[in-house]
Parts: sequence; structure tokens; C-alpha cells
Amino acid sequence: MTHSHELTVVEAAKKIRRREISPVAMMEDLLNRVSRLEPTLTVWVTLNADAVLETARQRERELLNEGPRGPLHGVPVGIKDIYYTQGVLTTAGSLILADFVPDFDATTVAKLKQAGAIIMGKTVTTEFACGDPSPTRNPWNVHHTPGGSSSGSAVGVAAGMFPAALGSQTGGSILRPASYNGVVGLKPTFGRVSRHGVVPVAMSLDTMGPFTHTVEDAALMLNVLAGHDPLDPSSSTRPVPDYRKAIGTQRTPPRIGLVTEYFYGKINDETEAHTNAIAEKLAGAGATVEEVDIAADFDAMLSAHRVLMNVEGASVHQDWFNARPDDYSPNIRGVVENGRQVSAVTYVQAKRVQDRFRRDVADALRSFDVLLTPSTPTPAPRDLTTTGDPSFQSPFTFGGFPTITLPSGLSEDGLPFGVQLAAPHFADETLLAAAHWCEEVIDANLTPPEHPG
Repeated sequence: MTHSHELTVVEAAKKIRRREISPVAMMEDLLNRVSRLEPTLTVWVTLNADAVLETARQRERELLNEGPRGPLHGVPVGIKDIYYTQGVLTTAGSLILADFVPDFDATTVAKLKQAGAIIMGKTVTTEFACGDPSPTRNPWNVHHTPGGSSSGSAVGVAAGMFPAALGSQTGGSILRPASYNGVVGLKPTFGRVSRHGVVPVAMSLDTMGPFTHTVEDAALMLNVLAGHDPLDPSSSTRPVPDYRKAIGTQRTPPRIGLVTEYFYGKINDETEAHTNAIAEKLAGAGATVEEVDIAADFDAMLSAHRVLMNVEGASVHQDWFNARPDDYSPNIRGVVENGRQVSAVTYVQAKRVQDRFRRDVADALRSFDVLLTPSTPTPAPRDLTTTGDPSFQSPFTFGGFPTITLPSGLSEDGLPFGVQLAAPHFADETLLAAAHWCEEVIDANLTPPEHPG
């Protein structure tokens, strides 16, 4: 018998539609799991058990009387605590917003509700989704970082508190914690998912995306989340394909470009051996796997990424920081203070580096469906004073390319490995199709211990 916490999004939605499980029974099971694991893992900022149970009862009544609202009817979803959620505390992990209760939903949250999802609660984020570590713990080993900034969302999915969650990525805040916790993390193409109603970090980098257990779940979530939003100036008007349908279109094995330059200079021996083994496994299953160089200056890219994040972050926080500078933690304080010192000329130069880098990565992708890299330099570090190294995500976030991380195995210390795939702009369906093919070949199926600690 499959327990509620073991269900994927697709499985849960199907069982609920067929009335094989009720939204109420599923929620009760998940809340019991939360009661057991939350004291150790610290996933939640806000969770009102009575309110979510009442929403589950409402979804059950709707199902009986009117049929499902949409593809996520009755499915619980965790929401990173930077997404505006009407009538629910939204703190962004900060003292500045400690009492902030929005009077409207972020566009993404509204879309989830329209699709029938149950907003289970708000998950822990690092302060203003930057690098100051949160109290959340890694379910594989609580002495190792869970990553950030979307720490609560990643850990909640990994620990089976909910089958899906929303995160955000400005540097590496979806894929890094997803990899550290052994789940799928998807960062769509910049502009594919609305940012309206989400506390910003940097306007030219912030990207919204889901955590799930499978690629199919990620595709279903993107079906719900994607689309033009006139309230978000960066939102694309391109048509939205059926991403879940697209994952079944990989009739032939994908063409994969293995990127070793820059990435292999930063990884440890075990991560290198693991990544090579995954590349060989994919090639053995029929994929075309060839090494490819990205003709770009990665040092310039990292510097320019930091300039954009600092300057745009300083702009977001200017008024709050002027009024309450002592209420900022060291990392986000440094973002604001450093951003204030950057000249307009330096900022424009950073934007030019961004344009060049986009062209260089696009050129490298011309002969491939996806690029393959390790997701992180090492598995989650044994260090709770850090959220880990985001430098493997930063290139593709900086360039706005869609990326996904797949769980790919365990280290000698029993911590998850992940591999990262990247695709051309607005080729999210190509990314998901290739990722689904790779997922089936890799066949990792990682599950953290039932009793973390």
C-alpha cells in the first residue's frame, strides 16, 4: 500500500479524481507526518492545520458536487515564504516583514488555487531569499546544510510533507537545495512564470519554479504556473505548450553536451567520478553524449551576476534599509551595502556581459538538446553556517536558460548527488522531455531516512 506521503503529484491527483483517496484523508496523513518531523527539520513558517483541513473538506465537496477544479484538485502544495498569499503571513524570513499579511495572492499562488491545489502553508526561506542560512535541516543528515534559499520547500518535498512546493532562484536557490535533498528542482526560462506578488531579489534574475519528486510532476506544475501575466513586465507572451504531454515526445535518446570546463575545476573526486558514471550510463542507453566547451568567460560571468544581484537588491531594499538597517542579517546587508557602491557604468557593463554570455551558451547548445553538468560541486556540506555553493546554477540563471536537477545517486556518506540539465531559451518542453528520458535511465528513487537526526 502506498502511503499519502509517498504519492507523487500525478499519483495524488489521479487517486483523488478517482475517489481512491479523499483530500481530507491525505491531508490528515500529511499533517500527522508534519507533527512527527517538524521538530527536527523546521520546514514551516505558517501552517494552520484547521484551515487546511477545512480547505480539504471544501475540495472534497467540490469533487462530489461539481467535479475537479483542475489538474491539481485536492493536491497539497507548500509555498516559499516570499510568495504573497492572501490573508496569510508572508515574512520573507525577515524582521522587516514579520507582521506582513498580503491582501492578494501572487499570480502563481492564484493559479495553483484555480487548478484545485490546497495551499498547505508557507515554508522557510533564508532572509529575503539570500544567503543567510535558515533553521531548516537536511533530512538526510541534519548536520549538513539543506541549501537555500528555498530550504523549507526542498526539505518538505524530500521529507514527504507535501508532494510539491514553490521555490525561487536568483542564483541557485531551486536546483541547489533540490540536489542536496534528493528531489527534482525546475527553474523555467526567465519570463515563463509570473513574478507578480513575489518579494523580489533582483529583477533581471529572479525565476519562479517548483520542487517535485519526478519530472512528470514538474511538467504538470509548469503547465499550471506558466503563461503571460500583464502584471509582470518581464512575462513572456509566447504560447505555452503542454509540458506534461511533451515529456512523452522523446522518441529517440537525447543529444547531450557534457560541460566539463569550469564545472570540473570545482568538484571533488567523488562528484567527478559520479558525473562521469552518469554520462556513461546515459550513453550506454543510447544517448549521444559529447564533451562541449562554452566559449565564455565564467569569471566575468560570476562577477557580473554579483553586480546585478547587488545593485537590483539594493534598489528593492533602499527604503527598508534606510529605516531599519540593524534588522538585516549579514549576507543580505552586504548585498544592499555593496549594491549602493556600484556605479551606473559598472552595472551597464554587467548587462553587456549578460548579453554576451547568453549568446555563448546558446551557441554551445546548437548541436544538443541539453547540456549536462553536476548539479553542485559536492553533496551538501557538513556546515550549517552556509547554504552551499550556487556557482553551478548561477551561469544558467544569469543567462535565463531553463534548467532542471535530477536525483542521481548517493555519496559514500549517504548524501544525494544530482545532475543538472540546461536547454535553450523557451525550450522548456525539450528540457523536460530529455530530463524524463534521463530520469528513467538513471532510476535513482532517493528516499531520506524515516528518522532524521
